Amino acid sequence: MKIKQSRMLRREKYQAWLSIAPTLILIIIMCGYPLIQTIATSFTQWNGIGDPNPVGLKNYIDILSGSQFYLLLKNNFVFLLFIPVQIVIGTMIAVFINDEVPGWKVYRVVYYIPQVISAVIVGYLFMVMFGYEGPVNLMLQGLGVIKESIGWLESGTTARIVVLICLVWVNIGWQSLLSLGGLASIPPSLYEAAKLDGAGYWKRLFKITFPMLGRTIEYSCIVSVMWVFTGIFPYIFALTGGGPGYETATIDYMIYLKSFSANSQYGYASALAVLLIIIVLIFTVIQLRVSDKQNSWEG
Repeated sequence: MKIKQSRMLRREKYQAWLSIAPTLILIIIMCGYPLIQTIATSFTQWNGIGDPNPVGLKNYIDILSGSQFYLLLKNNFVFLLFIPVQIVIGTMIAVFINDEVPGWKVYRVVYYIPQVISAVIVGYLFMVMFGYEGPVNLMLQGLGVIKESIGWLESGTTARIVVLICLVWVNIGWQSLLSLGGLASIPPSLYEAAKLDGAGYWKRLFKITFPMLGRTIEYSCIVSVMWVFTGIFPYIFALTGGGPGYETATIDYMIYLKSFSANSQYGYASALAVLLIIIVLIFTVIQLRVSDKQNSWEG
């Protein structure tokens, strides 16, 4: 009997591996090969024409010894500031929608609209809104807040603020939807027991709702950090073009510039891409470690 069971288990394992083999092979071909090619190219000097010229660690030394890389890294860190704002606003919207405030079905659709609009269109929209004669300046002048128009995109500090506002606006809908899923998993019996104990709305909110959304917020943080390092390129491209200078440029934007400019530097861009992968992996591991420790304390 045991022999038959072991044979059945082996057969099931083989069938499982065979069923996922096509997908695994496709992933290896589509992701593994470009990754290996990028790593190999990062040790060369190549403009995309002719044979690559091996230069060893020169690209990495040039990147890490220059100041430009640290400016790009700083910009990425600055743009991480949108995450707590996104989580707070998105979660509060989700709570109101979950409580079915008047018009909640309409709000649920409206807040998610930025997610389905093209990133380039969103970038151009904010570029126009914060332009020298854009609606934001006109509104502030009409309210008497400012006397003259502000060049929002002409200064590094204000340009970063505009990018942060753009990122928050785009991601509120995603965060709301994610938090709604987390709210749906909270047992109603907890709220009923709290009501019987005399807990008011705000006490239930801070003692039950927010603590129970801990896992949802952890997931949101991990995904958002990865997105800031790898997914905001189209917004930067359309909104500020990395300017003024490189004051709003990010690592992934610089990879684009070095790859597709008139004087292409594919080796340098590949080295930047490898460093970006390492940074994202480090952040992901740190967040997962912190999450595991928190879960062990809760256990």
